Amino acid sequence: MALIDALSYPIVVESGSLGRLASLVEAHAPAHRYALITDENVAPHYLARTHGALVHASGADRVVDVVIPAGERHKTREQWAAITDTLLARGAARDTVVVALGGGVIGDLAGFVAATYMRGVPVVQIPTTLLAMVDASVGGKTAVDTPAGKNTVGAFHPPALVVIDSSTLASLPPRELRAGLAEMIKHGVIADREELERLRSAGTAFEAARAVLVPKHVDSLIERSVRIKAAIVAADEREQGLRKVLNFGHTIGHGVEAASEYTLLHGEAVAIGMVAEARLAEGAGVADAGTAAAIEDVIRDAGLPSTLPRGIDPTRVLELMQSDKKRRRDLLEFALPQRIGEMAGESTGWGIPIPAADVEVVLSALR
Repeated sequence: MALIDALSYPIVVESGSLGRLASLVEAHAPAHRYALITDENVAPHYLARTHGALVHASGADRVVDVVIPAGERHKTREQWAAITDTLLARGAARDTVVVALGGGVIGDLAGFVAATYMRGVPVVQIPTTLLAMVDASVGGKTAVDTPAGKNTVGAFHPPALVVIDSSTLASLPPRELRAGLAEMIKHGVIADREELERLRSAGTAFEAARAVLVPKHVDSLIERSVRIKAAIVAADEREQGLRKVLNFGHTIGHGVEAASEYTLLHGEAVAIGMVAEARLAEGAGVADAGTAAAIEDVIRDAGLPSTLPRGIDPTRVLELMQSDKKRRRDLLEFALPQRIGEMAGESTGWGIPIPAADVEVVLSALR
């Protein structure tokens, strides 16, 4: 078992850790009542087991299950309202802990419910996708989407506990596994060149078969990626400076994801965003020559997309990016690499403004 304690809350990385959930929540997130939020894809696999562990920790009739439709299109203010209304109707009070069981959509949405319910109650994150394990569950960002864009309404609300059980990846389709690799690749680009090389071979293995899901091997990959993110978040929890580097690939990626009407997975959109933003970095003279090509090679080796799919209009992507949270003084700010393993922009607070015209040129070249 790996116990990561760089942040104010423990992160447990261990295959089979769902089997110890009762003792983990008793130790780190005790409550009179638990509100267990998951979706229709995850519920058949892990709801009963998780519900049972929470009953063991709190007692019978003290666990409220909320199962919502799966997918990014359901990460909305309307869904937030429906969940909070359910909790109010079931008598959940301030002595409630919200438990998010699922991928990034559930983590973001349930986290936002916890951040706002009764002015804030604790949340336990139990990610069941690779992407959520290495990204969404760690760092305390919670949000819902609006017609203006992705994650445009939200709050910082760090979890009380993160439980990463890699055995849940066995129920994940290969496409979802590859999507998770995108965030791991991002961590390698921003902080660890050697990790990026490890992930090149991991991508091939994920593509080929489930054989890579040997607990020791997977837990090691997840742990290294989580440690990179946790160290950055610990230095800048509210994203006032260094934490901005974690946005690499996301400014364009969020626009691409929304323009696809969420038919692209988040990790797939971020992969395209990393290719585009690396090209922006070279074009602006920020990155060493060859950086963009190196990043694109790893993304392709992982089986991830590196170009805009048919039907996605660069102009529409740019339009959606205008509501991005990283916009400052009518300019889009980007987290850009200087080279593999090192980000640029320390002197400018880790955000580098790029004219919209330059962004549109890069996007057009990716069609």
